[in-house]
Amino acid sequence: MSNVPNDLTEDFPDKADRIRQLKASDNRFARLYDEYNELNRTIHRVETRVEPKPEEIEEELKRRRLQIKDEIMAMLDSGNA
Repeated sequence: MSNVPNDLTEDFPDKADRIRQLKASDNRFARLYDEYNELNRTIHRVETRVEPKPEEIEEELKRRRLQIKDEIMAMLDSGNA
């Protein structure tokens, strides 16, 4: 657990330009990106006990974040996202 939530551009530094491009040109990607960031902030608050939640809810939030991240990664890797 870190003191700050990570950003997708930190996770995929080699894809930073593609992330910016898709955020500007693909509404679905932009929505997923925003949802990922919101979940990431929520999980960070839960992990740091600023906003504690039961373990089951924390795990569900993490599963959803991973699903979104996988979907984002697939879009980043596809030539026509």
